[in-house]
Amino acid sequence: MIITRTATARYQGMGKAGQGSLTTQSGVLDRQKFGFNTRMGDEPGTNPEELIAAAHAGCFTMAVSFALAGEGITEGTLETTAKVTLEQEGAGFTITRSDLSLIADVPGIEDQRLRELAEQAEKNCPVSKLLKAEISLTVNAGAPAAA
Repeated sequence: MIITRTATARYQGMGKAGQGSLTTQSGVLDRQKFGFNTRMGDEPGTNPEELIAAAHAGCFTMAVSFALAGEGITEGTLETTAKVTLEQEGAGFTITRSDLSLIADVPGIEDQRLRELAEQAEKNCPVSKLLKAEISLTVNAGAPAAA
């Protein structure tokens, strides 16, 4: 099975003065504002690091949930916070880490086994694997389609 999901970023203007919007295939983001001030400041909108944190927290939590289901666990609550760090390196920036913090209220499983399953989930969730992913790029010159 192969599943492909899409998102589109549109940026008008360049650099700090530019303004962007993000739209996802599902429509959950529909021309959601992003730009320099939503990334480096506190202006309302989103930014790539926040979206990566949401994706990592969601993917990891779902992986833990499925691992617990595989152990016969049917009840409980999982809550994960992901903190993605963006650091300046020379003239540019690098995403240097994603720190996951899981709070698990899961009756019927020992703490050590929960920890083992969570560690396996962290290694095997697709977003955790992303840093090792192949990346392709196509570039087309010209005006994008009207939004």
